Amino acid sequence: MKVLMFGWEFPPNISGGLGTACYGLTKGLAENDVDIIFVMPKAYGDEDASNFRLVSADGMPVHTHTATYRTLFEKMMYWEVNSFIIPYLSPEEFLLYSEEQLANTSKTVNTASTRYHFTGKYGKDLLTEVWNYARVAAEIVANNTFDVIHVHDWLSFPAGIIAKEISGKPLVAHLHATEFDRSGGNKVNEQIYEIEREGLHHADKIIAVSELTRQIVINNYGMAPEKVFTIYNAVDDTSVNEAVKPERIFKEKIISYVGRITYQKGPDYFVEAAGKVLKEDKNFRFIMAGSGDMLHQVVRRAAQLRISSHFHFAGFLKGGEVGKLFAMSDAYVMPSVSEPFGISPLEALRAGVPVIISKQSGVREILTRAISVDFFDVDAMADAIHAVATYKSLANMVVRDSRIEMQNLKWISQAAKVKELYQDLVKN
Repeated sequence: MKVLMFGWEFPPNISGGLGTACYGLTKGLAENDVDIIFVMPKAYGDEDASNFRLVSADGMPVHTHTATYRTLFEKMMYWEVNSFIIPYLSPEEFLLYSEEQLANTSKTVNTASTRYHFTGKYGKDLLTEVWNYARVAAEIVANNTFDVIHVHDWLSFPAGIIAKEISGKPLVAHLHATEFDRSGGNKVNEQIYEIEREGLHHADKIIAVSELTRQIVINNYGMAPEKVFTIYNAVDDTSVNEAVKPERIFKEKIISYVGRITYQKGPDYFVEAAGKVLKEDKNFRFIMAGSGDMLHQVVRRAAQLRISSHFHFAGFLKGGEVGKLFAMSDAYVMPSVSEPFGISPLEALRAGVPVIISKQSGVREILTRAISVDFFDVDAMADAIHAVATYKSLANMVVRDSRIEMQNLKWISQAAKVKELYQDLVKN
């Protein structure tokens, strides 16, 4: 079986859990004898493509003169309005950028062939790249054979729709996050929502990374329940790493946060909880790793709480840097406002670090014995942080019991469930 898969990022060049999940899934599918053609906007050459064929859309010649292609794209163009989407900017930053762009907008029409170049990032031209990615998808479909199309999140949904319309092959839409998660249910971006809704409507089957996400898809996008399947993400090698831990940079207990510094991830609640812990006990250090539109806000808040001497901002960490942070942490906190799944707690547990997760996360469906609190209950979060970092027996129990729950959650088994969906589509 051969699958044409459209993604947006792939390790080591990632900004979050989407790329990590794509890596685990492609590896697991290869172990289940599935051939993958993995397409991404821009490949950097350092990706581990030993388990699949990697196709970079960057610079690929695209022929736009065929009548079929024009007709298909015209059917989709009603989504594309004259606006700009930059995820994770504050309203003030977005307004300034939009005014600048509207003053410098021009429109061009391609009549024969062209080459689109992609950054593969989540920058100022994201929406343009999403649409150009869909245009390149038509060329990729014309030059490859496959049985199923698999797309990850809204960024690749237009490409998946084009691929399905041209090839007639079944489409699987994989949702790692929805616009309702990213916005926390507030100020939903209607354009992204429409792209998501259309992608889900065209999909023959939908994979949700948790039951929490599955219910959002059913209730907020109007999808039939029998069309939506929950298949959890995973983490390989669930044993605790017994390697020598790196030298600790602080003598105090270290509490870590790893993720985008955006509303969805709840970084402000982490700062508030840190303030409450440090008010009672100065034997703690808090490390926030990541970047995002709320960075300046949480830095200011840490200063207002007078905890800056014990609260550190590490910036965006890559690959092994995250593992080093986990290895020196006494606890890991994921305070997400709305988290479809959340791979990072599994990675922390793999490093032997007890975790505290929000009750509004999909991974809680798996880690039922981990400590969980409502994201907004900063008093409970502070109490949990202090307890799990202070009482070694509690920390050991969280790690031990959670590892038991994780032991069968491996990519090869989760990919086997995805393969079953493929097979069901192909035989029908």
